[in-house]
Amino acid sequence: MAAAAIWQHPRVSNGRPGPSPERRALRESILSSVLLGVGALAWGVAAQSRVLLFDGIFTVLGILLSGLSLLAATAAAAPPTRNFPFGKKAATPLAIGVQGAALLGTLLYAVVDAITVIRGGGADVAPGTVLAYGVVATVLSLLVTWRMGRLSSSELVEAERAQWRAGASLSAVIAIGGAIALALDGGPWREAVAYADPVLVLVACALIAPVPFRLLRTAGLELLEGAAPAAVQAAVADVVRRVRAAHALPEPAVAITKLGSRLYLEVVFVVDDTWTVSDEDAVRHAIIDDLTPLGYDVWANVELTTDAHLAE
Repeated sequence: MAAAAIWQHPRVSNGRPGPSPERRALRESILSSVLLGVGALAWGVAAQSRVLLFDGIFTVLGILLSGLSLLAATAAAAPPTRNFPFGKKAATPLAIGVQGAALLGTLLYAVVDAITVIRGGGADVAPGTVLAYGVVATVLSLLVTWRMGRLSSSELVEAERAQWRAGASLSAVIAIGGAIALALDGGPWREAVAYADPVLVLVACALIAPVPFRLLRTAGLELLEGAAPAAVQAAVADVVRRVRAAHALPEPAVAITKLGSRLYLEVVFVVDDTWTVSDEDAVRHAIIDDLTPLGYDVWANVELTTDAHLAE
């Protein structure tokens, strides 16, 4: 017999959510950004270096985006309410999309500024200062990236780590460029040193450019209810295959999408009229229980129906 679909809802709690590794990682990211960003801005002003100022602005922007991620993490973890009966899981991809847009805007501004400086004849910057800053900032950025990975592997934290990795790449480029400019200074190519600072900005922007596009793509796919990542689809397909074999079920119609930490799954089997509601419950529990190791909040609609049109 055909049975009605059943949605699994998350358990609702009246208590306040406790501290999580995700929020702890985001708070530490904010503190690290404050320290590194203020240091970079002060160093850039003292050295009159655009690339150092750009690195400082990039880091300070990270402070604002980390704060946004922290708010998104809090909102996504909140239980359903009357006004938001399905919770606020969309806060996660929305925050990631804002991060991507803000980073992209920063890069575009930096590129325009660097080209303007090059057309103006370059700028005098002490290569040794640029090299020293690049080394220090690279080491600190890699340490923060490692530390956040130890605390949490959530999507928001991974987005933060992507920013820190981008920052480490930027700082490494600054260090390499400073070393090259220092080697050229005093030699026959001394005039090229004046262009080192804006050229470093352009190189850094080119290296970082994939990050905002990747963030925007990820956020867009989730907000538009696109297909779940390939790894998630493969895991779900494996679970459905095992459950089919255990219960002698036909090939089902399957739809999977992901919104932040929530995984939406629809599995529809076309069966004969000998199946009962309790049979459907058994199949549904088998699928949901096997998906638990994925670590998502699974909202599963598992349906057994005798009407093939409902599976289309």
